[in-house]
Amino acid sequence: MPATVPAARTRAEIFDDLVLDTVEDLERRWAKELAGVEFAVEEVPSDLNVYESDVLEDGQVPLARLLPGRPGRHGVPPRIVLYRRPLEFRAGGRDDLADLVHDVIIEQVANLLGVDPDELT
Repeated sequence: MPATVPAARTRAEIFDDLVLDTVEDLERRWAKELAGVEFAVEEVPSDLNVYESDVLEDGQVPLARLLPGRPGRHGVPPRIVLYRRPLEFRAGGRDDLADLVHDVIIEQVANLLGVDPDELT
């Protein structure tokens, strides 16, 4: 099957596309507020013993993490990290995964901006 055929896409590529769809939609409406915010995907969370309030969990399994960043001359930008495999595991199919990814990103962006998630949708 040619690589350009949609069926040839890996699960990781499909997941990345789902993340990009939500991020691009948010950036169109919240460009100023999201300027400089980084979005990343990791396969699984790193081995942390204690998860802080910046981690969105489902049954003590991390789904995403908000790293608020550090302003200043050599500042670190805010970063939202989604964990692909735990999110895929919780989804019943591609449509469920798209909804879950969207909801998790909305939740994390709302936390970053200090707004209600309903304001972002």
